[in-house]
Amino acid sequence: MGAVKKKGLGRPAIARLRIAFQGGMVLVSLWIGYRFYLFHRWAVGDSPVMAPRPPGVEGFLPISALLGLKRWLLTGAWDEVHPAGLAIFLTILAMALLLRKGFCGWLCPVGGVSRAVEALGRRLKLGWNPPRWLDYPLLSLKYLLLSFFLYVILYRMDLGQVEAFLHSPYNMAVDARMLHFFIHPSTTTVVTLSALVLLSLAVPNFWCRYLCPYGALLGLLALASPLAIGRRAERCIHCRRCSQACPTGIDVEARERIRTPECLGCLECLAVCPVDGCLETAAPRGRTLPWWLLPAGLLLLSLTGYLLARATGHWQTHVPLSLFRELYSRAPQLTHPSF
Repeated sequence: MGAVKKKGLGRPAIARLRIAFQGGMVLVSLWIGYRFYLFHRWAVGDSPVMAPRPPGVEGFLPISALLGLKRWLLTGAWDEVHPAGLAIFLTILAMALLLRKGFCGWLCPVGGVSRAVEALGRRLKLGWNPPRWLDYPLLSLKYLLLSFFLYVILYRMDLGQVEAFLHSPYNMAVDARMLHFFIHPSTTTVVTLSALVLLSLAVPNFWCRYLCPYGALLGLLALASPLAIGRRAERCIHCRRCSQACPTGIDVEARERIRTPECLGCLECLAVCPVDGCLETAAPRGRTLPWWLLPAGLLLLSLTGYLLARATGHWQTHVPLSLFRELYSRAPQLTHPSF
């Protein structure tokens, strides 16, 4: 039997800090969205007040960032249209390689909203984990979506097509189209988002767990991460609190090292474990690290990526304001380039 943890020894700190991280990112995302809304109003002539365009809005354009990454790797040229988007994308990829899916577990605003919906579902006693015979086929969906995007962008599109897309009117105004998606939703959009909310009430973390191709990519990269969740079997009292708390349904209690790409690095299992030293943040060569190094590392990488992008001129777009004004006014009519 392991020694039971004393009250307040790390567990409340993990839960509170994760809520603070996720809540903060949701607020930052809302602030970016509001600032972009003001810029868009000026650009389309609905407001005489010019508000600066927030580069952070490009973090919500992962397809454009993936195309920009391919162009950068092939030519060494950074994306001039959405430079901050590529900088944010590379920073998040670095997080996955070093700190597992810490971005998903601590920083993703969609994950933060999903966690709030999950908490509401638990209060309503709706939380349900699908059985394995259903869970595994559902898990494959996000990897199928990721495979489609990687096949089209990395294999099918040649450099000329990538260049044409990145400099197309559609891509230059894709952030405005995204804004239209939310402020003028179609019936299909409303029905789809409502269905996702209802499914997330019933099945914890439904979008992130089964449908997010971004999370699938980060999970695969996280397989190379030096960090993992380690369980000392000799200290485990088999209370199963860790498995019940896992937002992706991993049976933590049945493993000695959690390296699956489904692990979010959220440390929820550590937060609920009642035994001191049973679950730990494991590093290579049998070493363990303090749990707080994971969120601290995420903050450090975020700040480093931002400062590097600013210092190297890879943060502000090179698209002239006059061109934004022209394209935003007809953004809903712009069509996706065909190749």
